[in-house]
Amino acid sequence: MDSLPISRAWFFNLLFVVVAFCTLFLHLLPFKPAQTGGAAPDLMLCITYAWVLRRPDYAPVFLLAVVFLTMDLFFMRPPGLQTALIILGAEFLRNRAQVNHELPFLIEWLLVASVMVGVMLGGRFILFLVGSDLPSLSLTLQHLAGTVLLYPVVVILSTRLLGVRKPSPGDLDARGQRA
Repeated sequence: MDSLPISRAWFFNLLFVVVAFCTLFLHLLPFKPAQTGGAAPDLMLCITYAWVLRRPDYAPVFLLAVVFLTMDLFFMRPPGLQTALIILGAEFLRNRAQVNHELPFLIEWLLVASVMVGVMLGGRFILFLVGSDLPSLSLTLQHLAGTVLLYPVVVILSTRLLGVRKPSPGDLDARGQRA
């Protein structure tokens, strides 16, 4: 019975990687942006932030680093920039997970949306500082709006279908400690 929280955490770690590579595969399919309607929302960012706020042990930092660095390389983004910003946002949310446990969902959604805006602005600012080409602002805003609007759907699917809920006071985390 002691191995149950550890095996559940490993299952969700593996599920996170599988979803990441399925998302990566779908993004790499040869569709033109005009056919898909522009910038698609970032499903992995939504899953990351939803899981970090509900069960931080399901999305450990090393796993986030590997997954998002791989995505940076495949999407030909500056290696590590988006990864670092997403991890900073995830760690900010992870540190606030206990406080957010009692907050209503609307406040959580606004907090996550503000972190997503910070990641987007931070990335654009750093690219501007180094003199790199910036993606179109309209596509970036469309991507951000889609990602923010996708977040509640991801939360509902994660909690209802997968059971990724905020821990109750008696639950144990992957290390066997109280959550």
